Amino acid sequence: TVTSGLSYGLSSCGYDVRIKEPVILRGARQFSLASTIEHFDMPLNVVGRVHDKSTWARRGLAIQNTIIEPNWKGYLTLELSNNDRDNILRIEAGDPIAQIVFELLDEPTELPYQGKYQNQPGYPVGPKLENLDD
Repeated sequence: TVTSGLSYGLSSCGYDVRIKEPVILRGARQFSLASTIEHFDMPLNVVGRVHDKSTWARRGLAIQNTIIEPNWKGYLTLELSNNDRDNILRIEAGDPIAQIVFELLDEPTELPYQGKYQNQPGYPVGPKLENLDD
């Protein structure tokens, strides 16, 4: 499926997710959190890796490379950074924003995710400072 000239949904190597809320990054070193429209319910034998979409990367947008661990559930919070000091990046709600590449594990993990971001809600979630060990 294509919107704003960018594809989203299932691809040959993964799944391209969409951003839930609009974001404006006004030049270099601007940072924002955003949520995906898509909800995840990871099986015990699959891990996901978040990657940039090349069209956004060529405009200076970096998506931090988050790991989606087996057993994690919720809406993904993405960490967005603008690396172009001269370009304002406007990302509209519903725009395709990142690619998730899934990897099949040889067997289900014995250490499924049970951390502080389990069942993450449908809005951006920042760090929970009481315990940064997760």
